[in-house]
Amino acid sequence: MSKKRLSLRARINLAMILLVLVASVLIAAVTIYQYSEEAKEYHTERLERKEKAIKQSINFVIGETTYPVTTENIPLIFKDEIFEIDAIHNLQINLYDLEGQLLKSSKRTIQRDSSDLCLDAEILNTLSNTLEHRYVVKNKVAGQTFQSSYSYIMDEKFKTLGILNLPYLENDDFFNKELKEFLMRLAYAYLVLILVAIIIAYFISKYITKSLRTISDKMNETRLEKRNKKIQIESSSEEIETLVNSYNSMIDELEASAVVLATNEREQAWREMAKQVAHEIKNPLTPMRLTVQSFQRKFNPEDENIHKKVDEYSNTLIQQIDTMSSIASAFSNFAKMPAQKSENLNVVHIVKLALDIFNEDYIAFYSETEEIIAKFDRTQLIRVVTNLVKNGIQAIPDTNENPKINVRVFSEGENVNITIEDNGSGINEETKDKIFEPKFTTKSSGMGLGLAMVKNIVETYNGSITFTTQLGKGTVFRVTFPKSQTISV
Repeated sequence: MSKKRLSLRARINLAMILLVLVASVLIAAVTIYQYSEEAKEYHTERLERKEKAIKQSINFVIGETTYPVTTENIPLIFKDEIFEIDAIHNLQINLYDLEGQLLKSSKRTIQRDSSDLCLDAEILNTLSNTLEHRYVVKNKVAGQTFQSSYSYIMDEKFKTLGILNLPYLENDDFFNKELKEFLMRLAYAYLVLILVAIIIAYFISKYITKSLRTISDKMNETRLEKRNKKIQIESSSEEIETLVNSYNSMIDELEASAVVLATNEREQAWREMAKQVAHEIKNPLTPMRLTVQSFQRKFNPEDENIHKKVDEYSNTLIQQIDTMSSIASAFSNFAKMPAQKSENLNVVHIVKLALDIFNEDYIAFYSETEEIIAKFDRTQLIRVVTNLVKNGIQAIPDTNENPKINVRVFSEGENVNITIEDNGSGINEETKDKIFEPKFTTKSSGMGLGLAMVKNIVETYNGSITFTTQLGKGTVFRVTFPKSQTISV
């Protein structure tokens, strides 16, 4: 089963909404990324500022101390001052010797981690081998990000005394709060944009589809057999105007073609009908002429068998005259539209009545009920049934040892169905499309107007006629018409 396609209006609305949603997602992603980068840069610069300020305080203490400025005296030099520096800059300070052993810390806890007492060899190597003599380690503990910077502290003569370690906690609460507030404002703004986009898309799609709907309705109303109106649309776009102009040009060409086609069809129909009538009339005229000529040559009043010969000649002429009369009746019946008469009748009874004229004992009748009331013309219904049954009889070859024709009448909702089934020769593929054409026949006799007349009658009463067939097995004709209806003219 094929999926139902979205309408143009739905596609425009969906495109506008998707555009706003994609834009909002992209801007939100860029904003989050920007805030993250700004937070990283902020913490990096803040640590550097803290480190610079603390070093200035350390240098001041070193310059004012009365102790000899050596690595071993660092705990004495910064005995109380390290806590003052910590309090001023609100940052823990650890001082290590050049071997990585902890000398002094502002951390006011009795127990310390083993990692605080001794530095890793990697840190010591990086400090000594880099040009800046600075190393920053970043790690996460309990979901919090810490930066820890390591750098040398020197005396006034730029002699290395020890290693300064500053553990720094990246507190992103302020950034996260700002980001959350910004994203909320962004969400509200894009919610308004989505509503505006829906409204704009509605009016744009309505404007576009209105023109397209007008064109579509006009195209659906276009018929070859009637005069079609051109499309008049004001204030249309260039594309719609091009489409409208193409349609109007097509209407002009269609009308011209329809006039030519109708004229040609009428002329062709009259020519074909005239040829058929002339051909069918000539067929009996030839034996009539030969019979009269033979009668003239062989007429002898003295002949004792003259009365018998006159009777034979007369019978031959009468037979040919009857043939001509049947030809004229066939064409007359086909040309005459069915009488526009509608009466309530019992279809079951009328079909039975139509079958009574046939003497073949292999015709069987079936009905689901004794009475099916419908509006139809009694005479025309009899003509339909008799023609179809006659057609079935003629379709059964003489070699068929078990001929059979089944006629069924049954209801189906608000419709009446009549089926005529035979076990004749069937209809081959080449003639299926021509079976209802006037003057088409596969039989050696007849005018080929029976099925065309049946189709004409049934369609006049808003019905239909169809058939199924199998070569060598037979054919089933099915007539369907509504029980209650208005006769189409």
